[in-house]
Order: sequence, then C-alpha cells, then structure tokens
Amino acid sequence: MGNLLTVSEVARILRVDDATVRRWVKQGVLEAVVLPHVNSRQVYRIKRETLNRVLGENALQEQ
Repeated sequence: MGNLLTVSEVARILRVDDATVRRWVKQGVLEAVVLPHVNSRQVYRIKRETLNRVLGENALQEQ
C-alpha cells in the first residue's frame, strides 16, 4: 500500500462504513487530502500517518 489510502481502505481498516469515514473527514475528525473530481462526490485520500496516529490514540484510550 502507498502513503495515501482511499476511503474504502480506511473504512476496512477501522471496520466502519465508507459513509462514516466521509463524515469524519467532513467534521474534521480525520484529516484528508481532497482530490480534483468530475462528479458531485468529493474524492478523499487519507495519509497513512494520519491513520496510524488515529489508531495509536484509540489504542491508548482503550487501555
């Protein structure tokens, strides 16, 4: 995998729905890169380091 992950990849890793990941991005909970798009839906990519940071914070909170 590369350094930029799709919404679907992040959703699969976090075990949530794609819509949840999109909502988190829109709410500013999850930082994402917005790509140029042709259709009406925003295209996001989430940096692997951002996901690792989120996973690390969640792991600490669960202890």
